[in-house]
Amino acid sequence: MNVKVAVVGATGVVGRMMLKVLEERNFPVEEPILFASANSAGKTVEFRGKKLTVRELTEDNIRSSGVKYAIFSAGSGVSEKYAPVFARCGAVAIDNSSFWRMDKNVPLVVPEVNPDAAFKHNGIIANPNCSTIQAVVALKPLHDAFGIKRIIYSTYQAVSGAGKQGLSDLADGEKGLPPKKFPYPISHNIIPHIDVFTADGYTKEEIKMIEETRKILGAPDMRITATTARVPVYYGHSESINVEFDKPVTREAAIKVLSAAKGVIVRDDVANNVYPMPIDAEGHDEVFVGRIRKDNSVENGLNLWVVADNIRKGAASNAVQIAELLNSRG
Repeated sequence: MNVKVAVVGATGVVGRMMLKVLEERNFPVEEPILFASANSAGKTVEFRGKKLTVRELTEDNIRSSGVKYAIFSAGSGVSEKYAPVFARCGAVAIDNSSFWRMDKNVPLVVPEVNPDAAFKHNGIIANPNCSTIQAVVALKPLHDAFGIKRIIYSTYQAVSGAGKQGLSDLADGEKGLPPKKFPYPISHNIIPHIDVFTADGYTKEEIKMIEETRKILGAPDMRITATTARVPVYYGHSESINVEFDKPVTREAAIKVLSAAKGVIVRDDVANNVYPMPIDAEGHDEVFVGRIRKDNSVENGLNLWVVADNIRKGAASNAVQIAELLNSRG
């Protein structure tokens, strides 16, 4: 049975990917209702070979839409204002912005990791940060098996995580043009700065990873630190993750656990130069893990290299998977 689905921010990079994922995964929606700002209203976006007209996001248009699920990718201010409107109208808002993620009354969900949390919503479910999603998909099975004591994140994040302007900055930079989105050229460069800096020297992106990981894993006191950097790659975030465990762990045991984990693909054969790279992850919904090895500097340590398509699994696919999860129970 088909259900009514809205995509809010349908003309953006992630919004268009949400439509592509809905189509590819054969989500039971006949014709999604597309919402965007007044500037984008009237534009057309293709879905299953048909051009759909984008509507302006207003309270009246929401009330008349009758949707069951509203998938958001339109910024925190839009989500703050309009997600509750959808909820009051009986829909479930699945929000990709950062606004609701740390609200104690809003579940933060990655279906492979904490699916039960999705059913504890009050009309709004938060989609985690892209870099957090791929990390916890890899870490949750290891946490269940060995008990995580401490995490050190170092990320290498693609420019698409900054939207259309991030993509343009890299393309323009390759032509020698100055940046418009980033504070420095990103072509032939790495910028250790994502989002704004806070008083303690961390960026908001780093704090998001720390706090979101704790919330998703249900471990509010877990010791975590992070450094996030933007790299000249169009699609696909890469992460070096150093983990210290409560229990003894071996490379072989970790590979066995990860190979059996839902949504994880292990690519680890260094003798033949097999390891995850962004170019391999692009277009996929799985999280790729490799370079799995003991950290000999601590008693129970492990190093991982984790890669995923940040626009798909890191945003669009995770949101659609949440809708699929909810819809599986009616």
